[in-house]
Amino acid sequence: MRTISAARVAVARALAQSPRLLLCDEPTAGLDADAARTIAQLLRQAHDQDLERTTLVITHDLEAFDGLTDGVLVLD
Repeated sequence: MRTISAARVAVARALAQSPRLLLCDEPTAGLDADAARTIAQLLRQAHDQDLERTTLVITHDLEAFDGLTDGVLVLD
């Protein structure tokens, strides 16, 4: 199981170069609900700090991102 610290480091590494496009594939995988919500909030805050950034998150954990998204596309 991944820890919240490892997830935060992964987010920090992704943001280190200030990318215009941030692609996140299952960033909350292996985290408990509270830790997943924290990572989702960190991603939202990082997105909001750079108005030119586009953030795309692929996840099965819709609850963690509830209320934090600009849009949701569900593939079935």
